[in-house]
Amino acid sequence: MHKVLSGIKVLEQGTFITGPAAGMFLADLGAEVIKIEQPGSGDPFRAFRGGLYSTHFQTYNRNKRSVTLNPKLPADAAVFDELVKDADVYIQNFRPGAADRLGAGEAKLRGLNPRLVYCAISGFGQTGPAAGRPAYDTVAQAASGFLKLLVNPANPRVVGPAVADAMTGFYAAYGILGALVERGRTGVGRKVEVSMLEAMCHFNLDAFTHYFSQSEIMGPFSRPSVSQSYVLECGDGKWIALHMSSPEKFWQGLANAIERPTLFEDPRFASREGRIQHQEDLIALLGGLFRQHDRATWCARLEAQDVPHAPMYDTQEAMADPQARHLQLEVSAPHPEGGTWRTVRSPVSFDGERALDVTAPPVLGADNDAILEPIRRRLRGE
Repeated sequence: MHKVLSGIKVLEQGTFITGPAAGMFLADLGAEVIKIEQPGSGDPFRAFRGGLYSTHFQTYNRNKRSVTLNPKLPADAAVFDELVKDADVYIQNFRPGAADRLGAGEAKLRGLNPRLVYCAISGFGQTGPAAGRPAYDTVAQAASGFLKLLVNPANPRVVGPAVADAMTGFYAAYGILGALVERGRTGVGRKVEVSMLEAMCHFNLDAFTHYFSQSEIMGPFSRPSVSQSYVLECGDGKWIALHMSSPEKFWQGLANAIERPTLFEDPRFASREGRIQHQEDLIALLGGLFRQHDRATWCARLEAQDVPHAPMYDTQEAMADPQARHLQLEVSAPHPEGGTWRTVRSPVSFDGERALDVTAPPVLGADNDAILEPIRRRLRGE
């Protein structure tokens, strides 16, 4: 892939997901991302499943280099400062105030390097009554109103992946890229701040717009009702998803696929408003029909009628789909401890060139000799 951020050096002092995700998004675009970790233990996410290379850690740390420094030691602090002088971006996701205690506060680092884009990621913001509270993915989802749109009231439990963590990292990378563009004009860096609460409130923008505009409090079935989205079990126990929206051609196609061409002459289903109002009736009707044939049959029928649908895959099935294979979504690299490491490539292509080159997440301190030793020799006057 064209490395559009080639020449950009990023120092990432991140742990768990938000900071590492921001670093990974920049690394996927070609930036040199140097992950600064604690000697001996590294990013706590490393040890989530035995050893120091957990699957959790692997998810957000590809395409990076790893060095170990203890900023409380004067010699390591001096090396850290030298790294900062030569960097374009610094990322941390400490609680507010922690970076200053570690000698990595924004004022100090941008004093060393005025061109530095300094990114601080937090749970609830750098100031305010909740600034010091601990925050993880579920906390941010709940505080932003997003979690209430996911939890089924009939079976209230947290579901799905770490959306708040990943999206906060994405917004942080988005802010960093904006600051880098501005620096190209001014020559001066910026402090970029993003919190999980702010990121998830923005990601939940549709719900807030409905509230601001119409005083409507959306629930878990509000959007699927309006968008006319369905998940239906097929005769073989596999599931399929439909997103019908409002175009009448899709509804007529569905009527043809289920061999009920006059179904949408029923007053309950004849209009968009009727289908929204009577969605439960439509779910019951379609549910009975879809259990009469296996999923492959339904996919063939729906595709023939140009109905928006997809099999509701698990992760193994998703990678085996012919379209996923055509797009080369799965990529691999040598595992640093032997064998092959596999992941899903960056979704962004430039000039038709896909991001097929990837490096596996580094083992702890893998780049100490290459990156830190020259700096240490220089500081010793060698």
